[in-house]
Amino acid sequence: MKTRRAAAAASLALTSLLAAACGGGSGGDSGNGGPVTLTFQSLSDQPAAITATNKIVGQWNQAHPETQVKVVQAGWDSAYDKLITQFNAGTAPDIVHYEAAGIGPFATDGYLADLSPYLSEQKRADIPKGVLDSVTVGGKVVAYPTELQSYVVFANKKLLEQSGARIPTGDTMTWDQLRQMAKTATKDGKYGLGWGLSSPTATFVAMAPGFGGKYFEGTGDQAQISIGQGEMALPQLVHDMNATDHSILPVTLTQSGGKALAPFYAGQVAMTVQGSYQAANIEKDAPKDLDWIALPPIAGPAGPAQAANPQTLSVNKDSKHVEQAAKFLDFFTSTENLAALNEADTLIPASNSAREALDKKLSAKKGWSTILASGKYLTSAPYLFAGKYAQWKDTVATPAYQRFLANQIDANTLAQQLKDGWKSVGK
Repeated sequence: MKTRRAAAAASLALTSLLAAACGGGSGGDSGNGGPVTLTFQSLSDQPAAITATNKIVGQWNQAHPETQVKVVQAGWDSAYDKLITQFNAGTAPDIVHYEAAGIGPFATDGYLADLSPYLSEQKRADIPKGVLDSVTVGGKVVAYPTELQSYVVFANKKLLEQSGARIPTGDTMTWDQLRQMAKTATKDGKYGLGWGLSSPTATFVAMAPGFGGKYFEGTGDQAQISIGQGEMALPQLVHDMNATDHSILPVTLTQSGGKALAPFYAGQVAMTVQGSYQAANIEKDAPKDLDWIALPPIAGPAGPAQAANPQTLSVNKDSKHVEQAAKFLDFFTSTENLAALNEADTLIPASNSAREALDKKLSAKKGWSTILASGKYLTSAPYLFAGKYAQWKDTVATPAYQRFLANQIDANTLAQQLKDGWKSVGK
C-alpha cells in the first residue's frame, strides 16, 4: 500500500482536478441554514446501474430536502490511486464507493469513519456474517456492503446432453461431478470446459474456502501465509483437468473470463466458469440458439463456500456530516434499493432480505435463482486483511500459478514459491 506522504508527492498533478470534481468532501451547506450537500463518488460503470443509482439518490433527495446528495460519476480504472490522492489532498468525497479488498488500508490509515454506531441491529442481522466480516476492520464497521459476485459454471445444455454427461439437479454439485462432465463432454474436437485464468489468483483465493483453504492468518503487516492442502486443492484440480484429462480448452487458461466466453458461444466448449455477473453478457451476446443454463453452486469438501469481496459504501472520516451520510447509506442499502441495484448490475445483494426479494422477482429468469443461491454461501475472506496481498498477488502468485498451469513447475515448487514470495514481498 502507498504511504500517505509518498502518495501525496506522487499525485499532486491530479489533485486540483479531483478537488474541482468532488468539492473536498466538505458536506457543505449554503452557510445560511440551507441544506447539507453530500458528495457521493460512484464507480458504477454500467448504464443500468448508473440509472438505478441515480434513481435511488433522487428518491432520497426528494424525501430529504435538508440533506441533498450529489452524485459524482467516476469509474473503476485507477480508482485506488485516485482515492489515495483525494484522501491525502483532503478532497475525498463524503461517501466513498469502492470494494472490501481496498478499504482495509484506508480504514487502517484513519481515512474512514466508524459506522458501527449507525448500523441498526436489524440491518446487522440481515447481512451474512462473512459479508459483514469483510467490512469490519479492528472491530469497527467501516462500510456498508452492497453488491457481490460469485463464481458460477455456465453450461451449453445441448452439448452436455449430446455428450451423455449427467447434468446435476441438486442444490449444489461437487467438483468431482464437474470434472466428470468435462471429461465426458470432451470429444469430437470439443472440450468440456473453458476457464479464463489469465489472472488466476483472485479465483483460487476466492474459491479456496470450499476446500477449507484460508491462505492467510492475521492482519496487516503481521499476516502470515498458509499454503496447505486446502489452498493447493483447486490449482491442482485445474492442472489435472488440463494436463491429465485434457478436458479444458488450453487457450482459455491464458485468457480473461470475458475472452473465454467466445469459445462457449461458438460451441467449442460445453461449460465455462465465470463471475456470476457474466449472466447478463451471456443473455445479451450469446447466439439465440444457445440453450445455456447456470449449474448448481459448486461444493468442495468443506461445502460450497466462496470468499466474499463486496462492493462497499464508506464515509470519509473528515466529512462534516458523518451522521447524515450514514443515514443515506442506510437508505441506499434498504431491501428494495439493494434489490434494484443488483438487478441492474446482475450481481448478488449483500443482504439476505434483498437477495430473497430479488429471487422472488426473478426466479423464472434464466440463471438468476442459481446465481442468487450461491450468495448464501459467501463467507469470510482472510486475504482482504493481509497487508501485502495485492503486491503478492501481482508479483508472486499470478506468475507462479501461470507457470504451474502451463506445466512448467510442479505442485511442490508452486507451494514453495508462494510461501517464499510472501516472505520477500515488501522487503
